[in-house]
Amino acid sequence: MKKILLNIIAVCLLAVPAFGQLDRSKAPEPGPAPEINLGDYESFTLKNGLRVFVVQNNKLPRVAFNLLIDRDPVLEGEKAGYVSATGDLLRRGTANRTKDQLDEEIDFLGANLSTSSTGVYASSLSRHKEKLMELMADVIMNPAFPQEELDKIITQTKSGLAASKDNPQAIASNVQAALLYGKDHPYGEIVTEETVENITLDDAENYYRTYFKPNTAYLAIVGDITTKQAKKLVKKHLGKWKKGEVPSHEYPDPQPLEATKVALVDRPASVQSVVHIMHPVELKPGEEDVITGRLMNEILGGGDARLFKNLREEKGYTYGAYSSLSSDELVGKFTANANVRNVVTDSAVAEFMKELKKMREEQVEEEELSSAKNYITGSFARSLESPQTIASFALNIARYDLDKDYYKNYLKNVAAVSAADVQRVARKYIQPDKSYIMVVGNADEVKAGLSQFGEPEMYDIYGNKVKEGALGDITAEQVIDKYISAIGGEEKLSRIESLTQVMQFSVNGMEITNTTIKEGGEKYLNVTKMGERELSKMVYNRGEGKMVANGQITDLPSAQLAGLKSQAYVFPELHFDETGMEFDLRGIEKVNGKDAYKLVMNIPDGDKAINYFDKETGLLVKTEASGMNIEILSYKDREGIKMPEKIKMITPQGTFEGEVVSVEFNSDVPDNAFSLN
Repeated sequence: MKKILLNIIAVCLLAVPAFGQLDRSKAPEPGPAPEINLGDYESFTLKNGLRVFVVQNNKLPRVAFNLLIDRDPVLEGEKAGYVSATGDLLRRGTANRTKDQLDEEIDFLGANLSTSSTGVYASSLSRHKEKLMELMADVIMNPAFPQEELDKIITQTKSGLAASKDNPQAIASNVQAALLYGKDHPYGEIVTEETVENITLDDAENYYRTYFKPNTAYLAIVGDITTKQAKKLVKKHLGKWKKGEVPSHEYPDPQPLEATKVALVDRPASVQSVVHIMHPVELKPGEEDVITGRLMNEILGGGDARLFKNLREEKGYTYGAYSSLSSDELVGKFTANANVRNVVTDSAVAEFMKELKKMREEQVEEEELSSAKNYITGSFARSLESPQTIASFALNIARYDLDKDYYKNYLKNVAAVSAADVQRVARKYIQPDKSYIMVVGNADEVKAGLSQFGEPEMYDIYGNKVKEGALGDITAEQVIDKYISAIGGEEKLSRIESLTQVMQFSVNGMEITNTTIKEGGEKYLNVTKMGERELSKMVYNRGEGKMVANGQITDLPSAQLAGLKSQAYVFPELHFDETGMEFDLRGIEKVNGKDAYKLVMNIPDGDKAINYFDKETGLLVKTEASGMNIEILSYKDREGIKMPEKIKMITPQGTFEGEVVSVEFNSDVPDNAFSLN
């Protein structure tokens, strides 16, 4: 007994220093892949071909139905946006219920019901499952497609698109799609206000009749419901849904680049650049490289990975830098991205390229690989807490024809990935020398630096290439002269010394009135009212100015006063020499489907405004300045001078359309109108 006790003490004493010398600076080695219990699901198929998956979970008295239409992507052409509009329209009423009635019944149940172009989702307390399935089936089988609801969708979509025109992330998304896939591919199409305007009710009805068929659909049912109950419900409400032939589509694969190309979208007002380095990849869902690719990308561009540590923590170029590698049945993509300051745009691209090449040329450290495996294992395990995950696994296995044990073996396959595997996948799917380097930013500040990666090619916000030499011999001064001629001519305009203009907007049912008074380049007044209540007022009077808002009076800074001096002229274009306005003709871009000259104006206050002049008519059709877009939709002749009539203002607060209700030239304006007291 004494010997046993001494041996125990010796073992304990030996263990102490070993524990004390543990190197905590290293991540723990990954253990064997944990055994995963994915949970059970059952499935059945109706006579009409609808495949149903049931995941019973009685922890909460809730149930969810998720219908998925499995179809090939659709090329929409000149009506891009109609597929999405159809999905929205499904929720706007049925043959048996108006939209209001449908909303009322769903609200009464405390349920949710949403639709898209590829499916319908509904959830509620399980005791309402019968009624919920009835409502869902009505939406699926009996959509009414009311014209007035389509009109609302088109208006809402156009408003959203108008607001996104000045959003650098939206611009980057458009240009990325066009570059990677081309506009003759469904992934490369861009929805515009013009294409949305072309959508008709027939387009929506034809899409529904063509693709909403049970034999290409899957229904996942999750929650407090048995398979027997589910089968009874589905047969009763969707059993009469008629199957039919659904067309398949094939599209040409995007051609890989032979060398790096730099694509630049000019936004003169940008203080930072949106940078994307990208190229298409051939990677199908469920392929062997998908898991290894996920590990590789986690090391390169995950939440706290190489790109993040380099560009944010070491260099301080950005708040975050990331990458993604996505699989797809048609064509996947690799992209690395960040938003960086203008002055470091080229340096940031250089660091991106360095990290991408390093990923290809060197094996990752075991510690990095171990950390990535631990993260993915933890994420996978946490996802299993939701029964919806089991349903999505079942759908993926069916849709992509995966091995039935694909997800059961997922973590074992993660654990088996080696550093050599990661490098092999990096070499295959990361191609920095055959990528697009796309930048949305101020061309004046970033173009020269980007030329080290290749001669930058200019694109507009829709991914259309701005052709070199498209301007011909025309100069910025000639564009201004053409505009002056188009609205009335220099002789006629120069006789106008003062202007009083009143515009009206309707905002959420409230009438907003904006009055502008200009006088001789010396005085300027802008007042906005809601009814009789003054919301804001800006006054400029011979070099001094004040701003009044919310009862607070503020002196305008000198820089802003310099800008207002030019605005105090009725037609500032006649006085650019006097006001110090500088301008630069940048190219030709599309505005509402028509070619327009893009003229960047350097305002004396240090700000920039971008004016677009219709190439054919010479008229000003759009202005971008101070985070706001103003589109002139129509002009009206006022005493022989063309003046804006209908206007659309796109602001961070929303999109508003207004009308110029009165214009007075050379009217008597009392001096106290410009009082600074």
